[in-house]
Formats: sequence, structure tokens, C-alpha cells
Amino acid sequence: MTFQVTFPTKWSDFDPNRHMRHTAYNEYAAEIRVRYFAEHNFSIAVFTKHNLGPILFTEETSFRKEIHIGENITVNLKLQGVSENNERWKIVHEVFNEAGKLSAIIKVYGAWIDLTKRKLCIPPIETKEMFDFAERTADFEAISLKK
Repeated sequence: MTFQVTFPTKWSDFDPNRHMRHTAYNEYAAEIRVRYFAEHNFSIAVFTKHNLGPILFTEETSFRKEIHIGENITVNLKLQGVSENNERWKIVHEVFNEAGKLSAIIKVYGAWIDLTKRKLCIPPIETKEMFDFAERTADFEAISLKK
């Protein structure tokens, strides 16, 4: 199931060169992740209930095409990998300009952290369904936690 959101860009998203500043792409990717989690019954309120939150180990952005002031953008979410217990996950976001051209690809590798212990944790069972519904990338693979 494709999950995507179209956003109107805002003035603060742009730099003096009149194209979207590099960090704005990542902010929209973070927004769609939180919206995806919430839409699959894992909202910020549920994070709080379970005393956990998502963290990122890596975030890699490849830029393809400029986005200009006033353009709407569409950002999607695809699952590239997940561990058996849903502790760790890899998500890919594609950012499209208003004309539908691929403008950026953002890849993140993340996990869940217990906010009291400040250690990685296994999330509640609700995350299984959330990741089961995610569209997978062509190169999707299980993440091994073996050391």
C-alpha cells in the first residue's frame, strides 16, 4: 500500500538560491514517518504510553532535481528492511516535485529507544501491523541483529 502525502512548501523551506534547502527535504521525510506511524495506530501519544521513541542511526539524502519556491511536493514512505522483532527498520522516502519528477531520495536506518533507560528496545506488538502494511522497496530484506 503506497503511503504518500502532498505538502505545500513554505517560504522558510528555501535558501538564497531560490531552491529548497537541503535540510527541508529531511524535515518532510520525518513528518511523513510520524504521520505514517500515527495512521497505523502508533501515534506520539502511543509513544508516550510505552515510553519510547524512534531514533535514527543514519540518514542519507540524494538530490536529483530542484524544487522551487511555491511548488507543492509529494513525499512517500517505503520499507527497505525490518528486523524480526521490529526493533530496527530501514525506510526510504522519495520526494517528487509538483511536476511529478523525482527530486530526492532519503534513506534512514532507525530503531526504537526506551526513553528512560536510553537503550534500544523492542517495541510493542502494534508495530508489527504497522510494518506489515508498509509498501516494500524492490531491494527489501530482513535486518539481522546477530552480532
